[in-house]
Amino acid sequence: MAAAAAAAAPRTLLCSHQKLIISSIYSTTTSKITHPFLHRIKNSAFFSSIRCVHQLQSDPQTQTHGRHPNVVDILERRGFLESITSDNLRSLASSNEKTLKVYCGFDPTAESLHLGNLLGIIVLSWFLRCGHQAVALIGGATARVGDPSGKSIERPELDIDTLEKNILGISKTFSTIFGSSNVVILNNYDWWKDFSFLDFLKQVGRFARIGTMIAKESVKKRLESEQGLSFTEFSYQLLQGYDFLYLFQNKGVNVQIGGSDQWGNITAGTELIRKILQPDSDNEAYGLTFPLLLKSDGSKFGKSEDGAIWLSPSMLSPYKFYQYFFSVPDADVIRFLRILTFLDLEEIDELEKDMKRPGYVPNTAQRRLAEEVTRFVHGEDGLNEAVKATEALRPGAETKLDWKTIEAIAEDVPSCSLAYDQVLNVSLVDLSVSAGLFESKSAARRLLKQGGVYLNNNRVDSESKRIEPQDIVDDKVLLLSAGKKNKDIES
Repeated sequence: MAAAAAAAAPRTLLCSHQKLIISSIYSTTTSKITHPFLHRIKNSAFFSSIRCVHQLQSDPQTQTHGRHPNVVDILERRGFLESITSDNLRSLASSNEKTLKVYCGFDPTAESLHLGNLLGIIVLSWFLRCGHQAVALIGGATARVGDPSGKSIERPELDIDTLEKNILGISKTFSTIFGSSNVVILNNYDWWKDFSFLDFLKQVGRFARIGTMIAKESVKKRLESEQGLSFTEFSYQLLQGYDFLYLFQNKGVNVQIGGSDQWGNITAGTELIRKILQPDSDNEAYGLTFPLLLKSDGSKFGKSEDGAIWLSPSMLSPYKFYQYFFSVPDADVIRFLRILTFLDLEEIDELEKDMKRPGYVPNTAQRRLAEEVTRFVHGEDGLNEAVKATEALRPGAETKLDWKTIEAIAEDVPSCSLAYDQVLNVSLVDLSVSAGLFESKSAARRLLKQGGVYLNNNRVDSESKRIEPQDIVDDKVLLLSAGKKNKDIES
């Protein structure tokens, strides 16, 4: 079972005359993973809007005869529904007479979206699978202000270059994930850039009521804090509210979705639409929120001691992304299969039953979770890369090592360089110590005697082993691994 990590986690070391790379490889009992250094995007271009034009293939579990499958009911069954502004949305969700058009906003406060943002992407995808239309909105304007929801202090101001770089990175993630679907991607800076402050006060501000704005939970918490709340942050809910109004009026968007902490901002939009546009009862605007992704202990999921779980491969490789989900505790894995994948609930229920049966292979459910989420975010190629790298770095694995596989994950692990003559003909014990795999020669010899030292995934039995030319993979890299005797380590 996926319980606490073993006291001495197996380690893997990649050694070459160019580079020495050390990483931690975790067993089937592992619940932690060390994440790589994050690399920043070098190129930037101000992204405005794009349409991903390929039609999403129909999903067998959402196919019904002659009507839309009810996306609200599907989300509710999967534990993905927190609140809706009106039960009319549930009725419309299964109506053939009206196709819903839903949007979710993503402020570009970093170069990549993270795991928390993935929930909005998945909900948009469920609407698509049920025959509706979707819009992903990048907050090129609102990111300059900063949403106070869920924050104890004001967000730092972003300069234009950083903002443009972030927008580019997020647009690439959308293109990867939504590349096979009919999703419209917009940037709210397109309509805010020419909107003057006086026009905003005249067209929007006079319809807002201070009492209602102060009553929002996110605002109340900040007003009660020592840091207080700036006017800039206080006005954010009106900016997001106007986004909904603009999209409703100009793009036919009638549903906004977001995490439960976005309820106040979403209802600010539905209220502005009701007051300013006064739509009839057959053309209402709706809001839907989903629960934040939390661990079984109530803490936020998607954060590690080293930071967020990024969706962009330039900031977190598919290999590390896969490993993160593979290490999810048993207490969380079934819930995350329901929320983060599109697997049939019947199949997930069967996995849950299997976990309680004798003979269950530990981490089978976690592996399925890792495969499904990695495939959705990084595509089939990203999943194959992750699985191949995981297998290649597993001590004792039979996978034939090659330089390309190792090079693909070289940035994921700490590294240093060694000259060729510092590796060739050197004692394996000495190299293991100088490389940092062991603290002392005695520790290396002790584990070697226990059968826990590997060279290129092959167990080493002799203390006198020296590095030979044929040991260096493609004349470039050497793989050393250390782990407890007989420890079963799965990919």
